[in-house]
Amino acid sequence: MEVQFGMSKVRKYAVSKSGDTFEMVERPHGGLSFVLVDGQRSGKSAKAISNLVSRKAIQLLGEGVRDGAAARAAHDYLFTFRGGKVSATLNILSLDTESKTFVVSRNNEAPVMVFTKEQGFYLLDTPSKSVGFGRRVKPDITELPIELGTIIVMFTDGLRHAGKLAGQEAYDYQAEMQQILERKITDPQKIADTLLSGALSADQGRPRDDISIFVVSTQAQEDQIDTRRLSGRMPL
Repeated sequence: MEVQFGMSKVRKYAVSKSGDTFEMVERPHGGLSFVLVDGQRSGKSAKAISNLVSRKAIQLLGEGVRDGAAARAAHDYLFTFRGGKVSATLNILSLDTESKTFVVSRNNEAPVMVFTKEQGFYLLDTPSKSVGFGRRVKPDITELPIELGTIIVMFTDGLRHAGKLAGQEAYDYQAEMQQILERKITDPQKIADTLLSGALSADQGRPRDDISIFVVSTQAQEDQIDTRRLSGRMPL
């Protein structure tokens, strides 16, 4: 069994920088952590906020701090640094090889989409607040066993609001995800690309917000050698 992951992201139309930041770090006790942050507003100011939050979270996760504590510390850091005047959504998805679980941490109104063979398709959508505002902000944390066939999708608000600001019908990303599952698509990059393509169509090719989609999928291991691979594409 192996875990595969894919990421697709695009910046807001006519804005030079995306306000979303995605980072990954190897966990000292085994596994990987992925951090996705969406800074308030858009462009350079949002990027500065998301960079600040993601760096703090990644630093702590890389030092072995637990996900929940890292999320709270990132909130405290942003709250102190910007005086509680700006916010950011924060998602952490960890592949913890020590506990053999996925740990999903949400400081985000947007849900996380999950599919497992046992429970089918469902959402992690417990009410959750962004980091940066207020004193007592904590993440919503869910642990899932690492099992064959599991798919987890986390994303920023641009996916959820696609179509709304364009005056069109809102993009039904959950229905799109269900169609993906019915077509038995398990490749994480293809899932992310399909969801992004639908969002861009809803926004008529001009995204009204930054959109970032990260997908993890657990599949059968194809080779016998435990080889790790990582690839990426970045337009210039």
